[in-house]
Order: sequence, then structure tokens, then C-alpha cells
Amino acid sequence: MRIGIDDTDSPQTMCTTYLGAVLVRRLRKAGIQVSRAYLVRLNPNVPFKTRGNAAIALVAEGNQEEAFSLACRCVEELADLKAEHTHPGVVVVGKTSSPTFYQQAVQDFCSLEDAYQVLDKEGALYRGYKIGRGLIGATAAVCAEFSDVTFEWLAYRPRERWGSNREVDGNSLGVSEESTSPHTWDTIDRQNHVVVCVPHTPDPVLFGIRGDSPFWVARARSFVQSEQPFTEQLYLTNQGTDAHLRDGTIGTLKEGRSYLLPGIVFSRPETLKGGHVRFVLQDMGRKVRCMAYEPTKGFRDIVRALVPGDHLLVAGSYKKESINLEKVRISLLEEDVVLHSPLCTPCNRRMTSAGKDKGYKCRSCGARSFTLERIVRPRLVHTGWYEVPSCARRHLAKPLVRAPSFPSMSL
Repeated sequence: MRIGIDDTDSPQTMCTTYLGAVLVRRLRKAGIQVSRAYLVRLNPNVPFKTRGNAAIALVAEGNQEEAFSLACRCVEELADLKAEHTHPGVVVVGKTSSPTFYQQAVQDFCSLEDAYQVLDKEGALYRGYKIGRGLIGATAAVCAEFSDVTFEWLAYRPRERWGSNREVDGNSLGVSEESTSPHTWDTIDRQNHVVVCVPHTPDPVLFGIRGDSPFWVARARSFVQSEQPFTEQLYLTNQGTDAHLRDGTIGTLKEGRSYLLPGIVFSRPETLKGGHVRFVLQDMGRKVRCMAYEPTKGFRDIVRALVPGDHLLVAGSYKKESINLEKVRISLLEEDVVLHSPLCTPCNRRMTSAGKDKGYKCRSCGARSFTLERIVRPRLVHTGWYEVPSCARRHLAKPLVRAPSFPSMSL
């Protein structure tokens, strides 16, 4: 059977993965064998998500009704049911035949009615608390089929320490990353001097190590020195897989979906108030705005270095008529040409406009010219992929260390 749970946390406390770790131990104590635990990230653009929009699914063997009862009691005990926007859901089902529901939940949107249809079709045991919106994520979790999989080792704090400062040795995190990279990622962001794997929210998570196999996350964890965890859990995940991305074309984009999108730079990037950078991408006469926001730090310098005519493949979410950039692949570089008013060689100064349709004139000697000077500047970027730093990466976004060759798309 598969046991799915979602929407038990709030911005103030709790974490659905913590509840999953506790449930694993309670199931085993009751004689129900748990073989795998899944952390399932869903569409990151869902407006009513709490933090990372994660559900959990446990693969187990035993009595389904007993497992359902234990899961419900766990939710009733641990979920932040007092929070206004927390609406948990619990699902227990045998082998499912609805993987398309997971695909829709990670790349699109699902309704509660959609979830009920799947659950009734599969003959599932299920319960929603309050308005029951967590049944959407719980259903997607039990239906999940990963075409690519990564792993996360999560350590949790005892309840009495929730909300207090976490004690995790930064030097040990550096050793952990150095000893296991590129098989692990997003432990620390050296370029921006940010610890990524330790959260700053008042929830049970102490730290989380992400990697491409159980061996590597366990090895990375062995270097970490911290306060004594309450418990730890290994999850199989769709994190770092780009599962949220779909192929798209400008002019057919839908709000709240995430795309892999080809195009040609139409306008020079401009830096806005707050440090955000934008440019316009075009394809077959259709245009879309692309944004690199301030939290993406040095990635904005790559975006600023683009010029009209560059051929790109961009990855990101379409929100408020903009692509919020996660990655960019430069496939073809155009010359960076700047036009200047003509230079008067004898006077060594730039001519100025002589009026409409009258060309340019040197104010010193009176020399005239109708030809602008064409200057080709060296490019500051090369062809290839560029990504946001670890401190700005979304859970689902695939880091470049995992993918030396991304799909190639030409215009």
C-alpha cells in the first residue's frame, strides 16, 4: 500500500516530512513494514502552499485500515490544525493506476474534486481535515511515478527546541560538501556565504542533505556536527529533477506553470529598482518578459551580459506575464555592437547631431559625417548553461552538477 499525507504544516510550525518520519516509526512499531519514504514536491506556483509544497508518501505492507488509523491519529496529534490555511489530507491506497494525476499536480493545477474522482476510482481510504485541501497533495503523492529520482537525508529536532537557534557547525558543513560534491548539492553556497541546508523557519527540521544516491547523502551526513537530532529520515524525492518544467512556446504560456522555452533576446537587459533585471525574449514575432530577481545574486550579471540576437533556452515559471528565470542556456552569441556618433580624427572628439537628416558635425572644425561609428565589444559570457546560485534555487530545479548535458533545442 501507499500512504499519502499533505498540508499539515504552517508558516509558523511543523513540517509534513517530520510527520512522515514519525509515522514511519509508529507503523513499524505496529508491525507494518515500511520499505520506502517519498518526498514529493508539487507545482511551486500554487498560491495556497505553505512553504515548499511538499507531500509525503510511504510504501508499506500490512493492514490498510490500521495504517490509515495510525496516519490519521498522527495528523490529529502533530498537524498545525489551528492555522488558518492548514487543511490536512490522508490517503491510503493499494497499487494505483493514476500517475497522470501526479503529473498534473507537479506541472499544473488540480482541484479537490479531481482528487475525489481519483480516490473513489482507486477505492482508497481517505480523510480530509477542515476543508481537506491536503487531499490533493496526498493523492498526487500516492500516484507519483518519478522518471528521475534524488535523495534527501533529513534530521529533525526534539519538540522542545523548535523555534530556538539551530546548532549546526558551519565548518563541518564545508567539509561535508567538499568531501561529497558533485554527488551532493545545496549544502552551502560558498559564493554568497550562505548555509543552504539549515532552514531559518521555526519548524522541526535541523538540516537536510540532498544528493544523487543514499550512499552519498549518508556519507555527507556523517561529516555534519550538530546538536543531537530527535530522529532522522531518508527520503526518495523528485527534487533537483526539473519535474515541474514543460516544453513551451511564447504566446501559449499559462499563468502558474513552469516552462523550458526557446527564444532570441529582443532587448538589452535593464536593471530595475531593487536590483531586479529584465529583458524581452522573442520567437516568431511573439514576445515575453524575462526576470532575474535580486535574490538570484550573481546570476543577474549573466543576464545583464546578454545582447539582442542571442539565442537562448530559458527555464522558469510564468507568473504575472513574466518568466522568472531559474536557468538559461546560451546556444548562439550575437556580436555586441554599439553605435557611436562619428569621431573627428583631427580634433579627437565626437561629433554632435547637426539636425534632422543633416548628419553630424564637429563643433571645433566644422567637419561633417553621416556615418555612425560601429564598435564591437568583447562578450562577457560564453555559450552553455548558467543557473541561479544555491541560495536562490527552487527545490525542483535541477542543478547543473546533475546534468552536464541538458536537452538541446534550436530555433
